[in-house]
Amino acid sequence: MPNTAPPPHASQRPPMRRPLRWLWLAVAVMVLDLITKYAASHLLNYAQPVEVLPFFNLTLLHNTGAAFSFLADHPGWQRWFFAIIAIGASIGLTVWLSRVRADEKLLAISLPLIIGGALGNLYDRLIHGYVVDFLSFHAAGWYYPAFNVADIGITLGAIGLIWESVLGDRRRKKAALQQHD
Repeated sequence: MPNTAPPPHASQRPPMRRPLRWLWLAVAVMVLDLITKYAASHLLNYAQPVEVLPFFNLTLLHNTGAAFSFLADHPGWQRWFFAIIAIGASIGLTVWLSRVRADEKLLAISLPLIIGGALGNLYDRLIHGYVVDFLSFHAAGWYYPAFNVADIGITLGAIGLIWESVLGDRRRKKAALQQHD
């Protein structure tokens, strides 16, 4: 009869060696984000789409709000509000990254993606007072809100966190059962 012991608690699993080494990924996202925003700002005319594919344009836009221009129509306090959130989130996620376990590689990749995206958009907020967006997808007259490389990093990181939270425990339970067989 197979052993059906529960998987080891997080405190019993070995920590990842040098988890902060993954911060190179945050730096890469931030650098790529800033380079592409600089190029978009210097090569595109504001709010004038440049068609790349029938469903994709490059369109320079400035977003003073958050995702989907949330709070963009407010007088300016949101700039500092979102800056504080980005700083706090980056610090918190870095602390979380420092505690990642050896079997949580997806988590070790996901956290820096979010950190890099948050810092890329933070730079824009602090320097320009808005976030530079330029990637615009559309279909049948419907336009998805424009976004940037930082937003891609944040989205991919969030998907990784969700994936890890849903499937990580299942994977650890399976590994624990295989060890006891």
